[in-house]
Amino acid sequence: MIGYRNEHTIASTCMVAGRGYWSGQSVSLRFLPASAGTGIVFVRTDLPGHPQCPARIEFADSVQFRTNLQNGDASFAMVEHIMAALAGLEIDNCVVEADAEEMPGLDGSSQECVRVLQSAGLVIQAALKQQLVIEQPLRVRQGDASIEVFPSDGNRSHYGFRLDYGPDSVVSSQSFRFDLTPRQFTRQVAAARTFVTLEQAQQLRANGVAQHVSNQELLVIGPDGPVDNAFRFRNECARHKTLDLIGDLSLVGVDLIGQFVSERGGHRLNGMLAQKLAQMVAQNANPIQLAGQRESTPNIRRVA
Repeated sequence: MIGYRNEHTIASTCMVAGRGYWSGQSVSLRFLPASAGTGIVFVRTDLPGHPQCPARIEFADSVQFRTNLQNGDASFAMVEHIMAALAGLEIDNCVVEADAEEMPGLDGSSQECVRVLQSAGLVIQAALKQQLVIEQPLRVRQGDASIEVFPSDGNRSHYGFRLDYGPDSVVSSQSFRFDLTPRQFTRQVAAARTFVTLEQAQQLRANGVAQHVSNQELLVIGPDGPVDNAFRFRNECARHKTLDLIGDLSLVGVDLIGQFVSERGGHRLNGMLAQKLAQMVAQNANPIQLAGQRESTPNIRRVA
């Protein structure tokens, strides 16, 4: 049986501010309520005419370390943590105004965005959220990385990540799996931070990238563990990769009902799967079912 839910927007405007990891530029984000059917739309308030871009996979460019969106002059860098926060809290319709290209790095997680969005509250809207229900196994692969997709029991959205960079890596082999609900996303995934190895951090800084980012603003992992920092979870790296997977796949624009387990995947592979799922939505073909829309009664509630 397919379990339907109503679309949601936020009850009031909220904001976060910080600096971009890559550019170092200060940026403020405002999250605004939006009507049913709007989806997530990013707007550049610093550019003439305030150009905008829907948060959909057809506008995405997945590169190493981040996912970007572009629609004409409207470009937005490193959107995955913002998208994960919105998807994790089941916020379907929202306008995200940005006064710079790159999203704020904050602490490398979705935690601060989740906090402000929770404080804004949710409005339950008079439309049903479309769902893509996986009915047959699916797999995408790139080199030694893969994402496997399976049907799930009941109306579950199940995500997981198996991380293994080999015996010589300073990042230990680890895994994480969970059922995606707003409560579980907030408790188990939102606080998991971006990580790089000490060698990667030194290379980036030597190339003039992220020189302003301290070891407290993301996880830099050396031979003895985090540098000037500590893990929030034993398997924080796998949890953060799961966060990225949720954010990237949310660009499909519908609820994904199934099991999504990545092994050594990254933004490029996430983008490949999102494109394939979006094609299935457009074709309304097996191995999926696409749930429709119907009227319901709006209400306001707080996010748990």
